[in-house]
Amino acid sequence: MIATGLGFSVVQLDVTIVNVALSKLAAALHSSLAGLQWVVDAYTLAFAVLLLSAGTLADRFGARRAYLVGFGVFGVASAVCGASVSVTGLIAARAVQGLGAALLVSPSLALLNHACADNRQLRARAVALWTAAGSASVAFGPLIGGVLLQSLGWRSIFLVNLPLCALAILLTIRLPETACTRRPLDLRGQMLVVLALSSLCGAVIEIGALGWRQPRVLGGFALATVSGVAFVVAEARVSHPMLPLRFFRLPNFSQAVLLGVAVNQTYYGVIFVLSLYLQHVKHYTAMQAGLAFIPLTATSVIANLLSGWLNGRFGARLPMLLGSAIAALGFSLLAQLDGASSYALMLTPFLLIPGGAALVVPAITATVLASVDTTWSGTASAVLNAARQAAGAIGVAIFGALVAGGDDHIVRGLRYAAGMSVGVLACAWLVVWLGMRREDTGLSANGEHDTSCP
Repeated sequence: MIATGLGFSVVQLDVTIVNVALSKLAAALHSSLAGLQWVVDAYTLAFAVLLLSAGTLADRFGARRAYLVGFGVFGVASAVCGASVSVTGLIAARAVQGLGAALLVSPSLALLNHACADNRQLRARAVALWTAAGSASVAFGPLIGGVLLQSLGWRSIFLVNLPLCALAILLTIRLPETACTRRPLDLRGQMLVVLALSSLCGAVIEIGALGWRQPRVLGGFALATVSGVAFVVAEARVSHPMLPLRFFRLPNFSQAVLLGVAVNQTYYGVIFVLSLYLQHVKHYTAMQAGLAFIPLTATSVIANLLSGWLNGRFGARLPMLLGSAIAALGFSLLAQLDGASSYALMLTPFLLIPGGAALVVPAITATVLASVDTTWSGTASAVLNAARQAAGAIGVAIFGALVAGGDDHIVRGLRYAAGMSVGVLACAWLVVWLGMRREDTGLSANGEHDTSCP
């Protein structure tokens, strides 16, 4: 638990710790708002588009091997981020960080699922602890970032990863290797999915700076559509696909992935806007903004653990429906804020939004893992997390575009973003309510069972 929890923690920490440093980075590296969006999205985009490949590699060569490589890449990229002298260099290093993050998340879940074997209740509790570690990092990220910025400067928010990676490597070396498969690597599928997701997220990000009608944006959407269709066709025809399309015919698999998309798109998009709201509208310092996000900590961790208990006792459907409804309520309250709103008015949505999201995530993760054979754990978890992270990157891009144009647009953009979040979560709630009639069944994906390592 400690070894796998550390991997997810450092990945999630770097999703949010940068948010409170946006103003410092803009001043130190002379960056525009579009550049700041790319500092955030270069990480989440690379993370998202490479997750499927990372999951395939974990199943093919062993989760422990992939996990160790991930820590190495993540640590080196963090050091380069801390040494960056331009926003372009920082964006490139953040993309390499995203590669390392992809090699941490899917293998860590595969290691965890392997340890739980076929014990559904144990898996639910273990996944709840794993997500609680990540949620604590998401919530503590702004606070840690504020403390480091105040005392050691912006470079320290990246260098803090180095001792964490070193500790995790020492723990992981002692873990047993998971079962491996002899499935050949689907290189064509991997290239197509990277191209599709990169083009889609890149086009959405550039809308805020260029507008809808620019050739770069339209070309990005066209390339994403063509490569996405080509990916689906290729996966349907190849004998050993990186993403078996039959996954989406498994009970509850599609509903879990869709709800994960809705939660990440709304949560990370609004967190980005809230960071700008606190520092540019409310004029909080980086430290004060970090402290303002503290309520996210307690509710996230507690809700993660509660989700594990509800899932083990009543099945995944209950925490999924309850959590998405609570988060939607929080977003509806957030839409009432204006430039004169006090922190007391922010507190209730700051409690409800992460609490609701944290009820959902362990349930959808356990649902996806329970749907497939353990030899497909890396791939199945990669499908869920790739969809979630791509949604998070798109959320930052869309909601970031709503606040483009100066400080005067931030309050209006925050309200629009919160209202859109309510609508997205309401649609996902209906899909789960109508489509997820049966609880987790533990059916396998009929994957291969050749577990000899290469």
